[in-house]
Amino acid sequence: MIESPAFLHEVGPRVRAIADSAGVDFVFKASYDKANRSSGKSFRGVGCEEGCRLLAEVGAAIGAPVTTDIHTAEEASIAAEFVDVLQIPAFLCRQTDLIEAAAKTGRVVNVKKGQFLAPWDVRNIADKLEAFGCRNYFITERGTTFGYNNLVADMRAIPWMQEAGVRVVFDATHSVQRPGGEGASSGGDGRLAPVLARAAVAAGCDGVFLETHPDPANAPSDGPNQIPLDRLEPVLVQLREIHALVRRPAA
Repeated sequence: MIESPAFLHEVGPRVRAIADSAGVDFVFKASYDKANRSSGKSFRGVGCEEGCRLLAEVGAAIGAPVTTDIHTAEEASIAAEFVDVLQIPAFLCRQTDLIEAAAKTGRVVNVKKGQFLAPWDVRNIADKLEAFGCRNYFITERGTTFGYNNLVADMRAIPWMQEAGVRVVFDATHSVQRPGGEGASSGGDGRLAPVLARAAVAAGCDGVFLETHPDPANAPSDGPNQIPLDRLEPVLVQLREIHALVRRPAA
């Protein structure tokens, strides 16, 4: 989340340095509006145009592509002026008008798979994107609703979605979220995010989505499921090594 311009300009270079040290490519992500909050009193963000402009500034400064969530067709056109990848939130993954607007910007599109969808249902999302002219897109797996205030990550979803013809990113930090688990906010099991990330890379995912923060305990959004920034590098190194092993040709 974009907590402030100063925060974004502080964290961006630190993530760049960590990624370089770990030897991985990355897309820098921050939200200008956390529209799906448990409580109406929760902090939401700085707004679309200001947030996207800040993201573009940081992306240019650190030499990395940037992405952010969009929530309406109007926001798609605004964000597309500044960011490289438009992300459609999980709860909006079936909103045809939003998918159409994102596809027609010409930007790369990432669609978070809803917690309520089966893996093979993403083919319908892909068909919509392609019908509206988008060929450069991917789908992000972020767990499936499992009873109340809980999610479960089924690693079989990764090859099943790939068999449906889509590139799959695994969202390790949102997959350990406990939606609404704290009453007026969501809880999470951040310590398990690296575990699921390792499993997803071993299962052959095409990328990993990780949320990080210098001080997760005081983050205004998703703190309980985030990886502390000072613990991010060894996680990335492990994932890079697992990826190299999985992609190594069989003897």
